[in-house]
Amino acid sequence: MTGGAGSAGLCISRIRRFPSWFRGITKEGMKVVLGIVQAATENWRVCREFLLELLDRGLRYERGLLCVIDGAKGIRKALNEVFGTHGIVHRCQWHKRENVVSYLPKGMQPKFRQKLQSAYNKGTYEEAKAALRAIRAELNVINESAVKSLDEGFEETLTLHRLGLHGELRRSFTTTNMIESVMAQIGQKTDKVDYHKERRWWLRDAGWGPLQNFN
Repeated sequence: MTGGAGSAGLCISRIRRFPSWFRGITKEGMKVVLGIVQAATENWRVCREFLLELLDRGLRYERGLLCVIDGAKGIRKALNEVFGTHGIVHRCQWHKRENVVSYLPKGMQPKFRQKLQSAYNKGTYEEAKAALRAIRAELNVINESAVKSLDEGFEETLTLHRLGLHGELRRSFTTTNMIESVMAQIGQKTDKVDYHKERRWWLRDAGWGPLQNFN
């Protein structure tokens, strides 16, 4: 399956020096590797072309499509151009949390990492937003860069809260982990490879195993 009327979600992320991964989740909960693009997710033109290819292959989004991304601006722009208001974007909370704390002194990182995670774990949108606003007020007197990082994409990290998702369903879509776990498996086979004679072998090594295991 490569899309179709049953598609309910799209997860996109990057794999170190390797191409960008696109993985779909059907309304029945099936995880499907939709494809690999040999370019960074910052390249919105390449990402847009791949999304258009998914439409040609039968992907349906008119009833709404939840798109989980790591925050790359290129893929965000491509999603907006291709899906418009039908593409409901959720920003990976793990990437946001780690990006925010990266601006803080190491001694302060565990404290704010825990605070941010606690805020994202709140049951409702109102509770989570209030907790994040409180954290923002704390950061405002400590580090302006951390505040800017938290503000960027703020609402999109709370998309699942606004949609009213709870329990295992929310946990499954909170982060791009459904792709990150695949990346870890790829890394076990590719991290020791320093040279590929041809680009096609590079792409094959990045994608062949997971495409066999997850489709």
